[in-house]
Amino acid sequence: MNHQPIFNRDVKSQVCLQGRQPTLRHMTYLAVLGMVLAVSVIIWGSIPEPVEAKIQSLPVTASGGSPYQVPLALPKTAPHAEDTVQAKSGQISLPEATAPAEAAAPVKAAAPANKTAADGWHDITVKSGDSLAAIFSRLDIKPQQLHSLLAQGGPILNLKKIYPGQTIRIQTGNDKGLLALSYPIDKLSSLEVSRDGDEFAVSTIHRTPEFRIRNASVEINNSLFLDAHDAGLSDHLIMELAGIFAWDVDFALDIRKGDHFTVLYEEQYLDGENIGGENILAAEFINHGKNHHAIRYTDNSGTTDFYALDGKSMRKTFLRTPVEFSRISSRFSLGRKHPVLNKIRAHKGVDYAASRGTPIKATGNGKIVHRGKKGGYGNTIVIQHGTRYSTLYAHLSKYRGGLKTGSRVKQGQTIGYVGSSGLATGPHLHYEFRVDGAHRDPLRVKLPGAKPLDKKYLDDFNRKAQALVAQLDVVRNVQVASR
Repeated sequence: MNHQPIFNRDVKSQVCLQGRQPTLRHMTYLAVLGMVLAVSVIIWGSIPEPVEAKIQSLPVTASGGSPYQVPLALPKTAPHAEDTVQAKSGQISLPEATAPAEAAAPVKAAAPANKTAADGWHDITVKSGDSLAAIFSRLDIKPQQLHSLLAQGGPILNLKKIYPGQTIRIQTGNDKGLLALSYPIDKLSSLEVSRDGDEFAVSTIHRTPEFRIRNASVEINNSLFLDAHDAGLSDHLIMELAGIFAWDVDFALDIRKGDHFTVLYEEQYLDGENIGGENILAAEFINHGKNHHAIRYTDNSGTTDFYALDGKSMRKTFLRTPVEFSRISSRFSLGRKHPVLNKIRAHKGVDYAASRGTPIKATGNGKIVHRGKKGGYGNTIVIQHGTRYSTLYAHLSKYRGGLKTGSRVKQGQTIGYVGSSGLATGPHLHYEFRVDGAHRDPLRVKLPGAKPLDKKYLDDFNRKAQALVAQLDVVRNVQVASR
């Protein structure tokens, strides 16, 4: 029987078993076997270092720890037999190690919270639906302290007006709860609360802004709003300017291309930042070539108003128009053809075309004597002003809430909104003005003036007015020269 060579670890034994002398083929096998053994020795000598070095390259979880729950670097000690890599099996035997608790357990990221300083101050941003009680509860301040605080009344009641986005600074202590509080009432005032034993001391801090004088001189070529905006005036200043001259200039009818106005106004700054608070100091309006001046003046009692150069109040008993910056669609006429009835009927008022929902203002102080439907007038309000004057507002879309027959209204107060109720072809306001029961043209009737400046202030007023008018002249002349 022929036997194929069988190679064991002892080749010599294998040859002897077969009873043959080594042949060339046998020698070749021996040479190959020797090479295999040499390579094995080299590989065995290159076995990796102890697992201490390999652990450093193990994958890391999102929490920063090893998925095998071992330290990323083991102590620098001599390796033990069990620390080495078992090359024959291809597996890694890791030593049992217990990581510190804070390293083993992943740390959960905390949600952003209100900032708290080391001295107990919290910067609280008011959230939607927040109340002072809710904020105090989150800070573990006892409800009794809130009740004690609000019970003082006065300035502290500003805390009931907090709104989302505001920042309130609150200082707390572990044992006493609320220690102090700072709340910004507005840009210039803040409410300060401090602990005084078992009570709270409350004060209001006022800051004084810096006032800077600005000016503008504008020729009207498009409209009051557009040209004033182009000159850098805010909506607030434009509305104030129109309000000052509203008794003398009909901004719905009287404005013409080429009219001109010049204004001096002040702006408020705090820490170099413009915080608004604009106020007109003096203004000149040239309408149809006629100059109108208005000077702001505050008397010793603190009353502030605008006066003409002769000391008469710019304010009249009645506004000239009940709808701001609208268009007159129909004038006072005794022989107008009615657009709906298609026959001649006297039009004893003025129609102001305006978009539906435009606010309608009471032109003077008075009492509502009618609120409801009134024939072809549709939804109507009639206001009695003293014993001689009354005004009518018709075709309203709706009335302002809270007003009824018998309600008192003030000049400039919104009483309703433009509509097209009754006999109307489109949204507009029909406005009538009556003196002793007789209809008068609202655009031409002479309006009674308000109380003039007290004579004891006239000298002081004249000095200040002259200085302001001189500044207006300089600003206007510079603007005219630059055209």
